[in-house]
Amino acid sequence: MNQHMLSNTIKLSRFLCALSLFSMLVSGAVHAGSSEDEYKEKLQSLQRNINQLKNELEDVKSSRNQLERELQTSEVNIGKLTSSINRLKEELASGKKQLLQLNRHRTELQIQRREQQKAIAEYINSAYRLGQQSQIKLLLNQQNPDELARTLKYHEYFIEARTDKIDAFLSTIAELDTIEPKIAAETQSIKDKQGSLQKRHSQLLVKQKDRQLVLKNLSATIKSKDDQLKQKTRDRERLERLLEEVTQAIANLTIPGGGQPFEKRRGKMAWPVKGPLLNSFGSAKKVGELRWEGIRIKASLGNDVQSIHHGRVVFSDYLRGHGLLMIVDHGKGYMSLYAHNQALLKDLGDWVNAGEIIAKVGNTGGQSQTGLYFEIRHQGKPTDPTKWCARR
Repeated sequence: MNQHMLSNTIKLSRFLCALSLFSMLVSGAVHAGSSEDEYKEKLQSLQRNINQLKNELEDVKSSRNQLERELQTSEVNIGKLTSSINRLKEELASGKKQLLQLNRHRTELQIQRREQQKAIAEYINSAYRLGQQSQIKLLLNQQNPDELARTLKYHEYFIEARTDKIDAFLSTIAELDTIEPKIAAETQSIKDKQGSLQKRHSQLLVKQKDRQLVLKNLSATIKSKDDQLKQKTRDRERLERLLEEVTQAIANLTIPGGGQPFEKRRGKMAWPVKGPLLNSFGSAKKVGELRWEGIRIKASLGNDVQSIHHGRVVFSDYLRGHGLLMIVDHGKGYMSLYAHNQALLKDLGDWVNAGEIIAKVGNTGGQSQTGLYFEIRHQGKPTDPTKWCARR
């Protein structure tokens, strides 16, 4: 093989390698896009199936059922109000921070203006001391050509410096003129939000009183431990039906995005909320032969609930017996469940990171005590959260 043929062979080989690499990159990009699209499509299908499932689960005609509907309506409304209050508080905090920055900048500009006024006054005084001599007068009075040139140059620099100082001063005045309306507008915005926040707090108190009345009437319908067992059994069946639907919908789907796999974080994850654990996994409940498939964590009303790991929200809604419920898919069949929340801060399809606030601690689902009910599931089956979350 001659040198020319060898050169062409090398070039062809390099071209084929580059083409192969390009194909792999394009294929990977298309696959990633397809994976994301497929995930979204599955979530939309899941939402439709969940809506249908909820109608089936709640289509029972009884006086208790009517009270449960009233409780659900009351707790959902409280959740929406709480979410609205939370957003307003965040907006208020941001607005106050912005106002503080504007006021600081105004103070800096005012100091700058005073310094510029002083400098201009000094320049005017210097001009007066020079006798405000014209360049012609300077020319006639000077005998030495070198000294004359220096004097004229100094006079020129003086004029330019004075002009720059005046321009800077005018610029400061103009900026102050624009910042004052911004401060006034931000102050009014904060005042309006504070009024709106106070109004929503009043509405929340009324809703909470309504809830207490419904809850009292609902509790009166439970005549015996047998009634209580039936209720708890129905609540668990609802959750199992829901989780079965969710598990089937996201089976064999890989969560798009990076991050450490869930199974690699075993024993290292933070608990979703701070507080004492009220039961052990698998222990018997007070009623019947039911056992705990998760952990109850005692916490104050309104405390932050955080996601234990990176994932995507696959359920964010009300489920009877569990109140405002959120389920996060972490990939490879792992899910975390957060129940009895006061408010849900993420929607179906939202991405969440480990430690991100996703809800507020509550007592929805007819609970008398505030706190979080927390589960971890793998392939739909409950697993002990204490094996996954770090020791306290």
